Amino acid sequence: MTVNFDPIAFSIFGWGVHWYGIMYLLAFMGAWILGRYRATRPGSGWTVGQVEDLVFYAGVGAVLGGRIGYTLFYNWPVFIKDPMVMVRVWEGGMSFHGGLLGVLVALWLFKRRFQKRYFEVVDFFAPLVPFGLFAGRMGNFINGELWGKPTDLPWGMIFPRAGDHLLRHPNPLYEAFLEGIVLFVILWWFSSKPRPMMAVSGLFAIGYGVFRFGIEFVRVPDIQLGYLAGGWFTMGMLLTIPLIVVGIILMLLSRNK
Repeated sequence: MTVNFDPIAFSIFGWGVHWYGIMYLLAFMGAWILGRYRATRPGSGWTVGQVEDLVFYAGVGAVLGGRIGYTLFYNWPVFIKDPMVMVRVWEGGMSFHGGLLGVLVALWLFKRRFQKRYFEVVDFFAPLVPFGLFAGRMGNFINGELWGKPTDLPWGMIFPRAGDHLLRHPNPLYEAFLEGIVLFVILWWFSSKPRPMMAVSGLFAIGYGVFRFGIEFVRVPDIQLGYLAGGWFTMGMLLTIPLIVVGIILMLLSRNK
């Protein structure tokens, strides 16, 4: 299979609507629907109105943080030469780790407004995130980006944007499955019963971190960065290791509660 989709889904008055943008919209809608469902369960401690505000806060944080994070972590040399590259979102380039930091800041602002405990908010929101990760990775797949290393496995795919006709690991699909579907099932099941505060957040950090770290082994690193730390790690790996450590710490702290 050749990954060669048109990144523009349709046009309105000459303005192209990109699949990637549609996937972001689906991500926020999915979080809204799932959050409303959890809020209506007995004893949730949440109202539908609070969930709607929560998704709005998190959405703004994800977009701003994702773009700023990508520019600073992955595209710094270009940003120094052309600072306006940060606002040209339509050219692609979003960082999960930057988006995560943006969401965490947004959730802190949310908890101040609604007088909730911080990890009460983070624990509630964490199970909603994998659906958005799934949608985002499908957007990467449609764009034909984030391709993997060459492979002879039967599900290898050709990514024309790689500049060759080699069969490669379809990394966006790997991430959509593990970070989206599998992580969602784990977190949704785990959080369906009362858990100590910080446990759900810790499990999310560990789950995402382990999946992302493993997938990086078959993913081609960003061409402007290559391999770092003596050729052993990609930027994705280096940013993911602290996330795993934080997740373990949160899980240990939650045991004391």
